[in-house]
Amino acid sequence: MCGRYASTKDPALLAAEFDAVDATEGDAPGPDYNIAPTKNVLAVVERHPRDADGEPDPTVTERSVRVMRWGLVPHWAKDMSGAAKMINARSESVLTKPSYRDSAAKRRCILPADGWYEWQPGEGRKQPFFINPDDGSSLAMAGIWSVWWQPDEELGRKAVITCAVLTTDAVGEMASVHHRMPLLLPASHWGAWLDPDSADPSALLAPDEALVDSLELRPVSMAVNNVRNNSPELMDPISLSPAEMPEPTLFELS
Repeated sequence: MCGRYASTKDPALLAAEFDAVDATEGDAPGPDYNIAPTKNVLAVVERHPRDADGEPDPTVTERSVRVMRWGLVPHWAKDMSGAAKMINARSESVLTKPSYRDSAAKRRCILPADGWYEWQPGEGRKQPFFINPDDGSSLAMAGIWSVWWQPDEELGRKAVITCAVLTTDAVGEMASVHHRMPLLLPASHWGAWLDPDSADPSALLAPDEALVDSLELRPVSMAVNNVRNNSPELMDPISLSPAEMPEPTLFELS
């Protein structure tokens, strides 16, 4: 699963990294070392630009960095009350589950991250770990998005853009902490995943083991457990005794 992550680069840097343009229009959230459900996050999308009449131009695509709210709200939902429970979508069922299938076919995105946090159970506590690339590059977490129209006294209706992170079976060392992990996209898959004209991403839903093997997994402070804590120190490694280090066993977290 993915329930907390860090994203600290500004949208201009992410736009350069993902070959996109910054379309956040000054609404981008600042660096966040402890992103929790329902927070605003940065996402990369690729769409056909629309003309003055709102018609898309099928001959042109534009990749951009935008702001979304983490926790998917399907367009048909009556309200946003279930958003915090829909931060993740299982890659195995995302193409068929009613809450996600429309977005998976038509509205896919990348959620850039410095890394994500995961908790391994232990005696009397769950030890948090931070998983990230060791070269400073961003992780590209596969995501989907949706538009929900919120009633607004002045505008009549206000568009709320929401998103979810896809998860898959953990592989390699990641399986020592949790049995699920975000679906991470190698750079070679970015274009196909974001392609607005492709309705079948099924070939991209398996974890890339080489990419996962290149990640660093390190124990971090229990301070990350409190969402009010938000500083670079949350990502700093701490020392664990050999008995406290993860075993190569799959765990089910509640």
